[in-house]
Amino acid sequence: MDNELICLGIESTAHTFGVGIVDENGNILADERMMYRPEKGKGILPRDASEHHTKNASVVIKSALQHAKINPSNVKLIAFSQGPGLPPCLHVGASIARYLSTSNNIDLVAVNHPVAHIEIGRLTAGSKDPVVLYLSGGNTQVISFAEGRYRIFGETQDIAVGNVFDTVARELDLKSPGGPEIEKRAVNGKYIELPYSVKGMDLSFSGIVTEAIKNIKAGARPEDVCYSLQETCFAMLTEVTERALAHTGKNEVLLVGGVAANKRLQDMLRIMCEERGAKLFVVDIKYSGDNGTMIAWAGMLAYKSGQKTSLEKSGIDQKWKTDEAEITWM
Repeated sequence: MDNELICLGIESTAHTFGVGIVDENGNILADERMMYRPEKGKGILPRDASEHHTKNASVVIKSALQHAKINPSNVKLIAFSQGPGLPPCLHVGASIARYLSTSNNIDLVAVNHPVAHIEIGRLTAGSKDPVVLYLSGGNTQVISFAEGRYRIFGETQDIAVGNVFDTVARELDLKSPGGPEIEKRAVNGKYIELPYSVKGMDLSFSGIVTEAIKNIKAGARPEDVCYSLQETCFAMLTEVTERALAHTGKNEVLLVGGVAANKRLQDMLRIMCEERGAKLFVVDIKYSGDNGTMIAWAGMLAYKSGQKTSLEKSGIDQKWKTDEAEITWM
């Protein structure tokens, strides 16, 4: 194992401090994480989340090393999420990564968070060259690889779909994260008309949230609001994904990000793919939310294709866009 290339990845963009360890063959040796959970009815407070990460970092790192059954000296590469994300949270992960790199005299690789979601999806689901639907609390994008980059074919013009669910869930006094709670209550719901806002390849969700909250305050059944919210948002997402498939001529769709766990969304996308002669791939649900393993694997891919990050360029980049990351391994 002393000569084996092993990467330790650190994720700290938002609510999760995660550490993953992988080898160069894509074997996942450890995946440990601890999540900051805000008080009921409140969103993420960046300062509180960063304090949570600082407090729990050493415990998570030690646990990952124990689960991987390796010593710190076996780690030959450190990867970290450089952005996009919440600056106080990003600073924690970047600082720890720099310390581990310099104290152990090993290379450092900065990773783009959305790209890491894509790569852990390709690894765990077996997809090769897909149209990617990336959905989380902070991101909603339709992406596909072209000419050295993961290009954005469509995205939200305001808030991300995961944020939509969290916002409505708070209005319904449901626990965080809101997506799973919305999904549970949608099963017995009936349709209420909500705004359907697709603009070419882009989407807008703010009007849907406003109308959903208006219905809640007017006394609509929570089950009906949850059902209608899912149906409307997922129909919009399926439409733009289908358009991207037609445009690129590809025959794979890969669903990644925290919202990927939603069974209704998977069903809608699967039906669309079958009608187009394409195949749906879904990230292993264990790795759909933020995690250190995806950072470790994306870092491994980048490093093996010639990338590494100097200390001078290891600062955070809170607005690092998906299509700004150079993809040298495809």
